[in-house]
Amino acid sequence: MRLADFALERFFARWEFNAEFLLCASDVEGWPMNDLLELADGDGRRRWAELRLGYTEATGDPALRAEIASLYTSLGADDVLVFAGAEEAIFALHNVLLGPGDHAIVVRPAYQSLAEVGTAAGADVSRVELRETDGWRLDVEEVRTALRPNTRLIVVNEPHNPTGSLSDRATFDRLVGLAAESGARLIVDEVYRFLEFDPADRLPAGADSLDTAVSIGVLSKSFGLAGLRIGWVATRDRALLTRLAAFKDYTTICNSGPSEALALIALRARDRVLARNRAIVAANLPLLDAFFERWHGVFNWVRPRGGSVGFVRLAAHRPVEAFAEELVRETGVLLMPGTVFGDTGNHFRVGYGRTNMPQALERLERYAERTLR
Repeated sequence: MRLADFALERFFARWEFNAEFLLCASDVEGWPMNDLLELADGDGRRRWAELRLGYTEATGDPALRAEIASLYTSLGADDVLVFAGAEEAIFALHNVLLGPGDHAIVVRPAYQSLAEVGTAAGADVSRVELRETDGWRLDVEEVRTALRPNTRLIVVNEPHNPTGSLSDRATFDRLVGLAAESGARLIVDEVYRFLEFDPADRLPAGADSLDTAVSIGVLSKSFGLAGLRIGWVATRDRALLTRLAAFKDYTTICNSGPSEALALIALRARDRVLARNRAIVAANLPLLDAFFERWHGVFNWVRPRGGSVGFVRLAAHRPVEAFAEELVRETGVLLMPGTVFGDTGNHFRVGYGRTNMPQALERLERYAERTLR
């Protein structure tokens, strides 16, 4: 297998720990360790105090898998396999399910590995475009047109990174029906689930929608716990989970014991964890609304419906990559050019899950006043 450079990660390797403000961060503000430990119930405190730093169960701690399963309506602990973040889950899924002669459909723009790993595994990957002019909405008929007899996977992301779009229920139901009709397996990257702006817009989980469908989850985004590196695959297809577990023997083998213990604490207190994180997003969104209203015609964005990121078009006649590099060098504020997602429309990703976003936005506005008026 030969993988192309991961453009997003190479970009972050250069800038993430050098920039003062990450106005492009995809996650919500990380939880301080002490704050998280204060949420622990009695069993969580005991597990943390008695933790030994040995190997863990390869599939994930049974209590943790049961807690993850409780996020779904039709799953149990045996329908969950824990990974070292969503990235390992994506890597394992595409390697297990795709190979030469297979075909997959993936939306664009999207997190690179959702398409790249399948390509590297030898599959032919078609892209279905999400368009700003359509509000970044998924067109199920375009997915239908892209289907082939050898289509094995349909891969979507709800809520979507980098645009923050979210399909309505009717669209999602049509997609589920299309997967069932065609026999292609539906893979739903749900790392921003539970961060919908209106909870009524939350879609059913992929794993609850079809016996063969797969949900990819993680604690990094909506839960604000990226440092734990805990993700998972959830599906009622036990045979697939067995194959994934065997593949994991060649990657991480098992997960970090401290991370699993902390993940269990967080998920048992998820109402409080998510409430804190939603509050950060809710406080930042009106500031972005006002900013983009003031700068309409220079920066154009479609307001997201969920998650902690949006996709903004720089309408001024400046290449977005040059603009982003000049901005971070002069102000310490980092934006992410859309080119790392395969976008050619002069967009950039903005993140609004960090508590210092207001200060970063002020610096961006001062810089724009100097250079874009």
